[in-house]
Amino acid sequence: MKKIATVCTMTAMMACSSVEQKQEQASGTSIIGQPDVKIENGQMSPEVLWAFGRVGNMCVSPDGKRVAYTVTYYSIPENKSNSEVYVMDTDGANKKQLTRTAAREGALAWLPSGKAIAFLRDGKLWNIDPDNGTETQVSDIEQSIDGFLYAPAEDKVLFVISTKIEKCTGAELYDDLDKANAYVYDDLMYRHWDSWKDGNYNHIYVGDLVAGKVKAVEDIMPGEPYHAPTRPFGGTEEITWSPDGTTIVYTCKKLTGKEYAFQTNSNLYAYTVADKKTRLLTPDMPGYDKNPQFSPDGKQLLWSSMRRGGFEADKERMMLMDWPAGEMKDVSEALDASPSSLQWTADGKTIYLTAPIKEAHQLFAFDVASGTFKQLTEGDHDYQHVQLAGDKLIVTRTTHVNPAEIFRVNPADGKAEEISFVNKELMDKLNLPTFEKRLIATTDNKQMVTWVVYPPKFDASKKYPLLLMCTGGPQGVLGPSFSYRWNYMLMASQGYVVVVPARRGTSGSGQEWCDAISKNHGQQDEQDLLAAIDAISKEPWADAEHIGAMGASYGGYSVFHLAGTHKGRFKAFLAHCGIFNMEFMYPTTEEMFFEEWEKGGAPWDKENKVAQNSFAHSPHHLVKNWNTPIMVVHGERDFRVPYSQGMAAFNTAQMLGVESRLLIFPTENHWVLSPQNGIVWQREFFQWFDKHLKVK
Repeated sequence: MKKIATVCTMTAMMACSSVEQKQEQASGTSIIGQPDVKIENGQMSPEVLWAFGRVGNMCVSPDGKRVAYTVTYYSIPENKSNSEVYVMDTDGANKKQLTRTAAREGALAWLPSGKAIAFLRDGKLWNIDPDNGTETQVSDIEQSIDGFLYAPAEDKVLFVISTKIEKCTGAELYDDLDKANAYVYDDLMYRHWDSWKDGNYNHIYVGDLVAGKVKAVEDIMPGEPYHAPTRPFGGTEEITWSPDGTTIVYTCKKLTGKEYAFQTNSNLYAYTVADKKTRLLTPDMPGYDKNPQFSPDGKQLLWSSMRRGGFEADKERMMLMDWPAGEMKDVSEALDASPSSLQWTADGKTIYLTAPIKEAHQLFAFDVASGTFKQLTEGDHDYQHVQLAGDKLIVTRTTHVNPAEIFRVNPADGKAEEISFVNKELMDKLNLPTFEKRLIATTDNKQMVTWVVYPPKFDASKKYPLLLMCTGGPQGVLGPSFSYRWNYMLMASQGYVVVVPARRGTSGSGQEWCDAISKNHGQQDEQDLLAAIDAISKEPWADAEHIGAMGASYGGYSVFHLAGTHKGRFKAFLAHCGIFNMEFMYPTTEEMFFEEWEKGGAPWDKENKVAQNSFAHSPHHLVKNWNTPIMVVHGERDFRVPYSQGMAAFNTAQMLGVESRLLIFPTENHWVLSPQNGIVWQREFFQWFDKHLKVK
């Protein structure tokens, strides 16, 4: 399908519209924008959820006066999405839509000079004038670009490009079998997240800019079978230019095969542009090291680092290195949380960041000279993506009942004001749920954060069915985020009270709380879940006879485990991408380090008491007690928790005569669903729980 690029300023939008319509008709394309969704009586629905504009790729201009961002809309009939580029002043004034094409724009960044906004479209780099919308194609190379960073002087640009390094397909190995689609492997790790290893690797390329154009680029990692940025989730935040433009520092996990599968050891590397030499910056640091950035004067390098190798949920430390001498230190020991979204001030004296406190990401300021942290905000919301705009901070913020919007925060007093209002018109038409944070006593006398989300127009004189959310991970912050897969706003709007306990293992209640779940699955964490739902079920408005439990990934494990231990508490279960047989999960997942750390060893190591205790808590050992309706949901392209886990659970329920339902997505992975599959998932979710939990 041909992609159409048009140039329109907002003042000339009417003049351009007829041209765009003709182009769309001629090419057979249509531009996906905000859908027209029907709302009845203020009722939230799956269709309304998919009508929200999703704010992303936010970046502030170098002078701190404007914000560029993308908004993505989804079309259910076309089963796809589209993103466009917008710009506004940092007080929210003068909003303009800069692009309007059938292509997808993304990966925004202001040029260091602030004269244009750079973005990717169809694998090419473009610049757009934020005032008049004039577009210029910057790259004309054959390869498709996945990411970019301009050098500070705008004389060079680096690209992230997928590069063929190895032959591993049947067609590549045998010249006479050009239609073969087989893969051949001799080592781990042959698949990751949702993709099979195909011999292509993320590589960093550098090219000169001449008169605003780049045509020739050079691979700085020639022949290396490694990813930079790292897969599956790394982006250009894992790469940085030095302020003088002489050096590129990047994140890479330079391991292969079994070593790659069993280790988390990514490191920082420095590439000198002039002599094309690379040196290792973080030797003898076995955990993740990533996300480097220089201080404005170029004298210090800041990055995130985990101390313990093999443990993906260790605390992310803030590390500072004197540049280029190399002396380094952890400057975040005083903070019992993982700092993220690190942002230097122009004078290099302060680093702004977010960190989870009581399961909500708050804004902090770190004073470089004194080494002290100051919490700037409080409240039941999640702040992310911190950027500077003069003496203010530009951030995104969510709650359980508010999708991401852009806010301006005054660091002097922590006051925040929304400036984007992408979804205000839609939100104003809805009857919104409410939510609160409660502290619930656990069986070992700890205070556990528990979120409770109430239906719109909640009436304490009525009775409401309950849904217990068993969170995944098993680590991770359980903050007031806004999910398009597990959306508590949507659930509560259907008449459920949703109970979300930050049980043992979550990462927003301190590292000791987080560490407690490793090698202890299905033990105290399950007691935490039950303590929360037992406490809420005693409320006078709670229908204690109609409670459901749900969860994904490790949360699915919790559901399968509860199905064998709950003793009648629950009337229905739903497990999404859940772990059913831990013994089979160990050798079939892709990131082997995760299973090794969490279980403490292999299931066949009968002398390893820690590992044997872990595998003794596998849900498949408890199926003799299964007697409650259960729905199983899985994606066939989920390589973290293979879909055979879901099949095994569903097949077992069927053989036991337990009422059960299976929802499979043959082309989807662990997390992301297309619009139509997303609607199917949400409709099936409510049909299942409505059938079993709502009094007829």
